[in-house]
Amino acid sequence: MLKNPPAIHHAEAIRPNQFLLALFRLLLFGTFGLLPSVSVGEPESQSAAAGSQPNIIFILADDMGYGDISALGQENFKTPNLDRMMDEGLFLSNHYSGSTVCAPSRAALMTGNHTGRLWQRGNFIIGPPRREIEFREDPLDLTIATRLQEAGYHTALIGKSPVSCNGIDPYLPNKKGFDHFFGFISHRAAHRHYPDTLIRNGETVLLPGNEGYTGAIYGGDLFLDESLRYLEERQDESAPFFLHLAISQPHADLAVPAEFEAPFIGRFEEDPIDSGGYVDAPHPKATYAGMISYVDHTVRRVLQKLHELGIEENTLVIFSSDNGSYSEGGYDYSMLDSNAPFRGGKRDLYEGGIRVPTIAWWPGTIAPGSRSDHVSAFWDFAPTALELAGLPRPDTMDGISYLPALLGQETVQESHEYLYWEFHARGGRQAVRYGDWKGVRLGFFDDPNSPIELYNLREDPAEVNDLSAEQPEIVEKIDAFMRTAHEPNPNFPIYE
Repeated sequence: MLKNPPAIHHAEAIRPNQFLLALFRLLLFGTFGLLPSVSVGEPESQSAAAGSQPNIIFILADDMGYGDISALGQENFKTPNLDRMMDEGLFLSNHYSGSTVCAPSRAALMTGNHTGRLWQRGNFIIGPPRREIEFREDPLDLTIATRLQEAGYHTALIGKSPVSCNGIDPYLPNKKGFDHFFGFISHRAAHRHYPDTLIRNGETVLLPGNEGYTGAIYGGDLFLDESLRYLEERQDESAPFFLHLAISQPHADLAVPAEFEAPFIGRFEEDPIDSGGYVDAPHPKATYAGMISYVDHTVRRVLQKLHELGIEENTLVIFSSDNGSYSEGGYDYSMLDSNAPFRGGKRDLYEGGIRVPTIAWWPGTIAPGSRSDHVSAFWDFAPTALELAGLPRPDTMDGISYLPALLGQETVQESHEYLYWEFHARGGRQAVRYGDWKGVRLGFFDDPNSPIELYNLREDPAEVNDLSAEQPEIVEKIDAFMRTAHEPNPNFPIYE
């Protein structure tokens, strides 16, 4: 079990031998079928029939930090089920979110594009006037759900909608590729863990007894129960499915059922801070720890249900978080080392804001206890899912499939030349990861040519020592990447 952050091993972008890559894909989807890896308990069994399309589940936590998993060093609480998922699956040590806040991060996950090309590059348009932004109707902003429907997948979205932000169209998730939807179309509403209403396939579901801050029915329980029912309904269907379970924990409000919070009451020295309009949090550390325990509980129930239904060996499950942990609602990520060992948190483009804990689990196919240092990001999920479905990657996608890395085929894994982020708040921020180098620019609202900080992540993962003065050629290269990656957008200008 991993107790320390893994080393970073990608000094240069490596392009694989294209013949080997083509051969690998032939073996994966051609007449020879899917190459099996060692399975838990049955090392010689194959996980799926030759040429079959696996089910895909993507569980996304909301604002959970890299340091919030006990296998990655968290010592204030335990996450036994995420630890188990890592023991039985693969840890992507160099995986990044799409952005440092939820809406653009989730947009990157859904579309396969980074924030330099997304329509939705922030939670809202700065303005004037300031306003929210959501996905446009097809054929614009096509989602991986729509593309998987074309490959015969049944698709479901449960929890916080990645396409709606704070939209008003209750049918938008269904229009954007999800056969079944149950959850929030408003990200603001998703701050409340006891919602008085939710949306199911365009229709409003009333939840009597819930008042937002408090209530009788915890939203997380509703989403978990809906997900388990969905899995039961799909077990006998011939078509594969894609389930995106976008849970709301541990995002503030700080609220969780007592059974998850109670074990931590009195364990920490509590010094509550202003909740800033969120629900009062007299025990912010205990409640936050309880919310992470709830995330862990959710993962356990999903994996358990797959086992009960006998479909775990034909189901890829990926767990991640939409960005790093936060400082709001009475909690600060420093209280429990939620983003350790990295600098910063949500709304930063330092590692603490965008390096996210990511685990892939696929019994019989992914080798248990494995790790990949391949540098990847949210916009790589869509190409990965397309490859699993047997569909080509569109040229319009920035992402590349990390399926070879999942299967232990690192020698044929294509690599990015660089990763890019832009964030249109807090003065305007950009970042590039280029091999072991990380460039961060602050304040582009006032000056799009403001200085770039430079860090060597192999030697300095906490981003303490700015080497920009010593490496002007690397800084110049990263500046060029920033300018190339940013495509003009009337709502999110930088160089225009």
